[in-house]
Amino acid sequence: MKLVYVFDAYCGWSHGFSGTLSEVVSRHPDVPVEVVSGGLFTGSRRVPVREFGYVQGANAQIAELTGAEFGAAYEVLVADGSFVMDSEVAARGVVALRQAAPARAAELAVALQHAFYVEGLSLSDPATYRKVAGAAGLDADAVVAAFEGPKAASTAADDFHRAAELGVTGFPTLLAVDGDTATRLAYGHANADEVDRRLATRRTP
Repeated sequence: MKLVYVFDAYCGWSHGFSGTLSEVVSRHPDVPVEVVSGGLFTGSRRVPVREFGYVQGANAQIAELTGAEFGAAYEVLVADGSFVMDSEVAARGVVALRQAAPARAAELAVALQHAFYVEGLSLSDPATYRKVAGAAGLDADAVVAAFEGPKAASTAADDFHRAAELGVTGFPTLLAVDGDTATRLAYGHANADEVDRRLATRRTP
């Protein structure tokens, strides 16, 4: 069995789930975790953030429910309104970080969301991946090269396809996958105890 975490780096609810994800991973160190990017802001949804009028209200709800931090630099981005969230480019960054340290994919996904939602850094900027990689002790040059390389886009597209194959319709979704069987452990919001209870129920004969 493994855990499959389907998220979008530009999804505020995924950011809010970061604490739960980190706790679940720490409680189950022997369970591998696959991190899959979804495509929340692609195609016609790649527009300035001002066009998503619900963002600030949703973030307040996320912060209240999960305790997630939304930093001052990020709030400036939202207030300005011109920033464009591009999930395809962010997924390429997830690919590059995941490739550098597959066993730390969940940790790196959390770090990437911190870079955007707390530090206000663009996930379309190679410098963001250089910073995240460096802070994680990874080869920053290799991560940036992978982010900018030709394979990242096709692998990001594979992620979107994988999310659809798993039947995921919203982010974040945490699944327990065993062979062809996928069991949903969390969708949107859950704490680690709730995830563990669902995991225990799943394991009960």
